[in-house]
Amino acid sequence: MARVLLAGESWINAVTDYKGFDAFPHTRLEIGCERLVQALTAAGHDVVHMPSHAVATDFPETEEKLAAYDVVLLSDVGANTLLLPPVVFNQGRPFPNRLKVLAQWVRNGGGLMMAGGYLSFQGFQAKANYHGTAVEDVLPVSILPYDDRVETPEGIGGELTAERHPVTAGLDDRWPILLGYQRLTAKDDATVLATVEGRPLLAVRTEGAGRTLAFASDISPHWAPREFLDWDGYQRLFDQAVTWLADSSAPAGRD
Repeated sequence: MARVLLAGESWINAVTDYKGFDAFPHTRLEIGCERLVQALTAAGHDVVHMPSHAVATDFPETEEKLAAYDVVLLSDVGANTLLLPPVVFNQGRPFPNRLKVLAQWVRNGGGLMMAGGYLSFQGFQAKANYHGTAVEDVLPVSILPYDDRVETPEGIGGELTAERHPVTAGLDDRWPILLGYQRLTAKDDATVLATVEGRPLLAVRTEGAGRTLAFASDISPHWAPREFLDWDGYQRLFDQAVTWLADSSAPAGRD
């Protein structure tokens, strides 16, 4: 069993309904990771979900605090949310660079996964902005300096490479359709386990005593449609990903 911190994968909708002369504004918190949390929990993992709006204030700022987890999963939450806690943005005071802290935690034995989305990798209009950061340094992929999305509304399936690996053991050679992904480049020392349209879809890498994994598409809609979420391999893929990431050689993030 791995202890997983899933940071991101939520958003707040602010809507105004206009009814004749009157307007009714309302907001709603949307959670996009229910299916993944259910899958990982069913596989025996202990998952803590930190919604995007809480990441700025609550994401661990020291390796000691990160040691409460075996794996950190960043999904659809941009670099600014990690870099600009209120003490920095509102009060103009220094604070640890959590991207650098996270990267060092990985080198000391932690497991890091980034899943794709509009605020992952470089993201929509480059607003995720992980290019050139310490997190990019430890990931198995290089990130473009501009909007890296590829929308595939027609649906495009991923497929396994010839590489045999614990993360993809027992999975189908061809995967259900996805509706989009990030355009990434595998690093020279990375292992690409699955591709989409000839580009890396799933890649892994060791960094120091730790491990990292990049999944170039989403774990929830809209890029992950019903066909992917209902796939028998959905739980197996992310269970095995988390298990592999947690099985590093150093004690960081472990009892």
